[in-house]
This record gives sequence, C-alpha cells and structure tokens, in this order.
Amino acid sequence: MRVLVLNAGSSSLKASIVEDGATVARAEHSFGADATTSPGQPAAVRDVLASLGGAGVGAQTIEAVGHRVVHGGATFSQPTLLDERTMAAFDALDELAPLHNAVAVATIRAAQAALPGVPHIACFDTAFHATLPEAAARYPLPESWNADWGIRRFGFHGLSVAWAVEKAGELLGRPSRELALLVAHLGSGCSVTAVAEGSSVQTSMGFTPLEGLMMGTRAGSIDPGILLYLLRSRRIGLDDLHGALEHRSGLMGVSGLGSDVRALEAAASAGDHRAGLALEMFIARAAAGIASAAVSLDRLDALIFTGGIGEHAGRIRAAIVDRLSIIGFPRIEPEETGVDRVLAEGDLAARADRLRPAVLRIEAREDLVIAHSVFALLAA
Repeated sequence: MRVLVLNAGSSSLKASIVEDGATVARAEHSFGADATTSPGQPAAVRDVLASLGGAGVGAQTIEAVGHRVVHGGATFSQPTLLDERTMAAFDALDELAPLHNAVAVATIRAAQAALPGVPHIACFDTAFHATLPEAAARYPLPESWNADWGIRRFGFHGLSVAWAVEKAGELLGRPSRELALLVAHLGSGCSVTAVAEGSSVQTSMGFTPLEGLMMGTRAGSIDPGILLYLLRSRRIGLDDLHGALEHRSGLMGVSGLGSDVRALEAAASAGDHRAGLALEMFIARAAAGIASAAVSLDRLDALIFTGGIGEHAGRIRAAIVDRLSIIGFPRIEPEETGVDRVLAEGDLAARADRLRPAVLRIEAREDLVIAHSVFALLAA
C-alpha cells in the first residue's frame, strides 16, 4: 500500500510517501510565516502533491493518507478514520493546542478535497501517553477541575517517542518492551518521556504543549503566579499573553535573536551574553527535566535524544549529558554526524550497584509510525 503522510506544523507542511514500510519520496512546503495566521493549506497541499508528482509519485497512485494531529484530548486515543463526525469533534480541541490543531484540521480538509477518493486517517501525538498512571496524569488541583473540565496531563510527541522506543530495541539488541528508557525530544517543541515496558509512565508536556522544558519559542513551565500578576495588573491582555507564551518566549525570548541553536551558538561564541544565557538555560532545564523523569523508572537502560536539536546539536547534547553525570550518565563527545547511533554504551559505573545507561541518538520518524498505523487500521 502506498500511503501519503502529512505532518502539518506551525511553519511548514511535510509530506512523505511510505510504501512497504519504507519512505520512497518526500516534499515540504514552507509557509514563510506562522501557519496559524495563514490561509495557505490548500496551496500547501497542492504544492507537496506537485513535488511528489515530479519525483514520480502521482496523486492517483496514493491509496491512503495519514495525518499527524497533535492533540486528541480525551476523545481520541487511537488512530481514527476521518469523517464529518470526527472532523466536527476536532473543533472542540482547537483551544487545547491552537498552534497546531487548527493547522492540522485545515490541512486535513485541504487534503480531503485534493484526494477525495481515499481514506484519511488521523494519528495523535497524545495517544502514546494514554497509559500514564493516574498519579502522573492528574494535577494537584481541585477534583472538580478534572471531573467537570477534564483538566489532566495528556502529553505530546507520542509518535516520535513510539518510534524512538522501537529503534532503541534494535540498536541495543533487546526487545523494546523490556527496556526502561528516557526519550528527550528536543526541537522547536521539547519534551522528555519516561517509558517502561513500552508504555509512557511520565512526560513533561501536560494539558497543552506549553508545559515542561524550555523550548524554541515557548517558555515551558513557569510560576503560574506570574500570569495571574500580569492579568490582574492589566499589564497584558489575554491574547497578548498567549502570543508571548507561544511565540516570544523560550530561546527566542531570552536571546532576542531567534530560536535556531546554530545561530545562537555562533552569537554566544562571538560574545553575545543573551545568546549564551539562552543556551545555558536551555541546557540546564533540559537536564533537570530528564533527571526528574528518571525517578519514574525503577532502572534506566538508555537515554535517547531525538528531534532537530536532539539529533543535530552535538554540543548541546553533550552539555546536557555532562550535567547528568552526577546521576550516572557517561559523558559523550559533541560530534554532530550520523543518526540512529549508540553514543555511549551502557556499562557498570564505579559503584557496582549502579548501572550506567547507554546514550542514543535516533532520527525522529513520525511518518513511519503514522504509515504503520494506517496499514494496521485499514487491514483490520
């Protein structure tokens, strides 16, 4: 079966063709601006289909379409065949992930119009975290908030984590369901997930993708009293506050330059204090998030880095692991070539009762996870 996988992000639409478990063609359309304010999804879908056609994959040969959707809420925890009923249910989820879900829905509708004769299936980043224990999923808030409004931790980057877990089993030569893992997805969005026996047991993102680690343009976890203060004092309006937390915080907010770590590393090397501070904060908060997630496991076999920063920013990755040496992580070299690699083998530390975990770098391949889910659903 030939499956088109569409991954609609806040700044681009990525497309890939997966056939017999392998990616045979890829295309990407950049919006050039925030897609949440752009009406360009129909044009983007036409553009990637034209690019794939130029690579020898005609639209008429596509047999199914898989879509990445960031937030499934409590409603969607499995890959779902898209029809008008399920599309209507998506509207209620927009406010939970406005940076992503609205773009995904617009892309789905554009793809359905362009490819009306094939099944369209949504795969959710939240689904992997449906296994979270209640103590991890619940917030220490009034019970009625959970019962009446569904306030709970959902978690994200689940498609990326699912792939990393399977690939780790291959690299370590052990069944993935026997492994205790930490998966650090570091990209424009950042999260860390603790995985035991193939299931998510803790994750840093929460009710929305705003919680957790410091990110490219998102703050991650901050004192909620800051937000109450700003709103009560009328120093900022609700829309402005949302824009600041989503688009003007994180590496962007601290550095004042942007969220590209390569540019920030160059600026820091040239003496830019704010760029250096942004990177220092990013490294410290990532390491703290990884250390925090580790206590959810009864042992640790490997730490996995994935996502754009996790895969390609060698100095950032090495600095994070260096901070974790106090809890048994081996130091790694800041090399930046090659993915799907074991960067440090697991071995026994000086104390015989403590295992030093392996460190892995794995390419994020949500497209293959989505395609596999499409195959499985349509074959059922």
